[in-house]
Amino acid sequence: MVTSSASLLDSSRADSHNWHMILRLEHAGLSVADLERSIAFYRDYLGMRVIRVIESGPEMPLGTIVGMPHATARIAHLELDGMMLELFEYTSPRGREIPEDRRQADHGLVHVGFTSTDTRADYAVLREKGVAFLSEPVEYRPNVWVVYFRGPDGEVCELRQT
Repeated sequence: MVTSSASLLDSSRADSHNWHMILRLEHAGLSVADLERSIAFYRDYLGMRVIRVIESGPEMPLGTIVGMPHATARIAHLELDGMMLELFEYTSPRGREIPEDRRQADHGLVHVGFTSTDTRADYAVLREKGVAFLSEPVEYRPNVWVVYFRGPDGEVCELRQT
């Protein structure tokens, strides 16, 4: 079924289904290999604030929630300007690495986006710290600079100037 762009932009369609209990996108979750390394990256390089670090246990039915019975993890919640990033280091079962040949076109989460007041300056600072970028900053629209980079587990992040 092909849908026209005009019908995709018609906001009245969403309201017609009475889906008013869903309020907003609240957080994104990432599975990571090393929780401390990832916390340091997102805190020290991107300015996120660590809210809490917890371990799943019997009082938290993580395995049931994620559909992997008996799964356990160390979990960190980080925040930046009202947006939450949830990091999971699964202790059982251990996570698998992102395949090296994974492309942005492959289905699933493709990046986590951050806004910046000066993408080119942030690019220079992060590059100096050894962060791997997919390209140099690109002027996506007039005065809107965008660049993608890799986090500590190969996850793709975006910096976009607003």
